[in-house]
Amino acid sequence: MAKLVTIFGGSGFVGRQVARLMAKEGWRVRVAVRRPDEALFTRTYGAVGQVTPVLCNIRSEASVRAALTGADAAVNCVNILSPEGKSTFSNVFHEGAEHIARIATELGLSHLVHISGLGIDTESDSKYIAAKSRGEEAVLAQFPDAVVLRPSVIFGADDNFYNRFAGMTRMGPVLPIVGGNTRMQPVYVEDVARAAVLGATGKAAPGIYELGGPDILTLRQIVGQVLKATHRRKLVANMPFALARIGSAGLGVAQTLTGGLFTNPLSRDQLALLRQDNVVSDGAKGFAELGIQPVAAEAVVDDYLWRFRPSGQYDAIKASAKNLRDN
Repeated sequence: MAKLVTIFGGSGFVGRQVARLMAKEGWRVRVAVRRPDEALFTRTYGAVGQVTPVLCNIRSEASVRAALTGADAAVNCVNILSPEGKSTFSNVFHEGAEHIARIATELGLSHLVHISGLGIDTESDSKYIAAKSRGEEAVLAQFPDAVVLRPSVIFGADDNFYNRFAGMTRMGPVLPIVGGNTRMQPVYVEDVARAAVLGATGKAAPGIYELGGPDILTLRQIVGQVLKATHRRKLVANMPFALARIGSAGLGVAQTLTGGLFTNPLSRDQLALLRQDNVVSDGAKGFAELGIQPVAAEAVVDDYLWRFRPSGQYDAIKASAKNLRDN
């Protein structure tokens, strides 16, 4: 019988790519998610019965144990951008990750992949970063031979980064940003998924891998890529952090008063993330050690940001027609 991998968060942005590639490798895939009825699309990633969504909440040890029982490997792709209901950064990134690693060890799983992030620091002012750091430490304490992946900002068709800025290009003549000089190393979601597959299948040595794309770009340069891909011209205004903190506090109050109906687009944790560079450390293991040639954002973003162009998919046709009229 084919080996079985449990992918926590297997219907999410990164997890669905890992699920697809693991199925392609011939593995049976168990997609462990809080809402399996919303993850039914993952069944199409393999043959009939090869990919199965199951109910799992990583805050519950019993739930994690059920999802891991019978598995040969596991990949933790769970991520949240802000607290959601009973899910906090601490009980998802730290306690949940510890549950997975400890129970994986108890059940004798051969391989565990944990997706963390660059720039983690237990002393960070950001609850997001600090919780991710504590989670990584817990994973390595419980499962020392785990493969830990620390990606920079991840891009791809369903990302929450390039798409967010592309959406902002539709509003007014000015595009405000914070941390315009902060450097990042955008990494393609499929490259991160390929690295996870190498870890889950035992083809990558245990350890920590920092994953960054081929280009180091400032946030302002990334926004420039977005404007080019969306065929729009905007005045990019870099907002000082002091002013951004005031705005963030006001938006946070609005979120509280509306009971969460309005979501603060610039939280305190996001500001903390934008204050520090998000690039691979000198001497760190990364894609080179995994034998992966990473893809640049510039080669991909046109494929999914076209919908934000003034005329969407017809933008190029309209431009071509205009040239014919001019001639």
